[in-house]
Amino acid sequence: MSLNLQTHTEHFTNPLYLESGRILEPYDITYETYGILNEDKNNVIVICHALTGSHHAAGLYEGENKAGWWDGLIGPNKTVDTNKYFVICTNVIGSCFGSTGPMSMMYPHHEPYRYKFPVVSIKDMVKAQRILFDRLGIHEVEAIIGGSMGGMQALQFAINYPNFAKKIISMATTYATQPWAIAFNKVASEAILKDPDFKDGNYNPKDIKENGLSGMAIGRMAGHISFLSHHSMAEKFGREYKRNDGLFELFGKFQVESYLEYNGQNFTKWFDPLTYLYITKAINIFDLARGYDSLDEALKNVTCKLHLIGFKSDMLFLSEEMKVIGDTLKNIGNTNHDYFEVDSDYGHDAFLVELDKFDTYVKEVLDGKE
Repeated sequence: MSLNLQTHTEHFTNPLYLESGRILEPYDITYETYGILNEDKNNVIVICHALTGSHHAAGLYEGENKAGWWDGLIGPNKTVDTNKYFVICTNVIGSCFGSTGPMSMMYPHHEPYRYKFPVVSIKDMVKAQRILFDRLGIHEVEAIIGGSMGGMQALQFAINYPNFAKKIISMATTYATQPWAIAFNKVASEAILKDPDFKDGNYNPKDIKENGLSGMAIGRMAGHISFLSHHSMAEKFGREYKRNDGLFELFGKFQVESYLEYNGQNFTKWFDPLTYLYITKAINIFDLARGYDSLDEALKNVTCKLHLIGFKSDMLFLSEEMKVIGDTLKNIGNTNHDYFEVDSDYGHDAFLVELDKFDTYVKEVLDGKE
């Protein structure tokens, strides 16, 4: 069977009441689906994306040479089998790939929100998705799966909509963003804000697409360092020098430097800088216990089978942070969860690249064997 990749955008005119007390109206949500929704609408799996991800989780668009970000996991006869499941991945509110974000037109004016866009939280992103699923007539799903910021969304679903998913798989994330991750995000945001071409948020998006934004490229370099690990960098680059550069040239480069430069600069041509600021803010303020007396109180809401996956060398969200969730659930008497640690040297990005280390586990969860 084919993947049956489809992209849609839904328009909502009812106000979205945000956690901050502000309102977003109207708003759009762009989403992608794979597979076929059965008659009972009970074969749905929701995929949640990370910071720079999008609704494009699998397959190829016409003329595209890079498949969706979790293509190795989603498709016919793959771990998330689209012969069996109807898979849906939405672009979060605040992003720049079709859903309403800071560069969307502010109704009724024909100009972008920019800084007038409200700060959105992970809880807001999940609430908007839940409204979308209601409109699609999807009131219960088989599973929700996400890594990093996608894992935050998965956990938020477990707490805010306890009867929505039968199973939730949350990986490479945390119960509340810690100072280490906030510090890396600070470097990125400062680099963007201090770039004169950012123009205090009044840049022309066409200029950025064409020329990039050097401040954002520097911020992304910092991000890349946090996504990798000491081991993965040593293995990937060693101390190799760029072939045509001399060791004693002042601006001669190690391979790792070239990699960071290339990825940083390239990134700025396809990701919007204001979106980066807004989404890193949502990540920074993420805290499952907000609105509750404690994490224990928040996790008492969890009724689904919750599967936590940590990665041994993840420097951004330590596996210990995933264990805290598991230990807290255990302490409050929840027996419907488990924790699986992936033995990886790759760092945070392992959830995107080392699929072979956890895909069997995910398949067993979906098949009801875990």
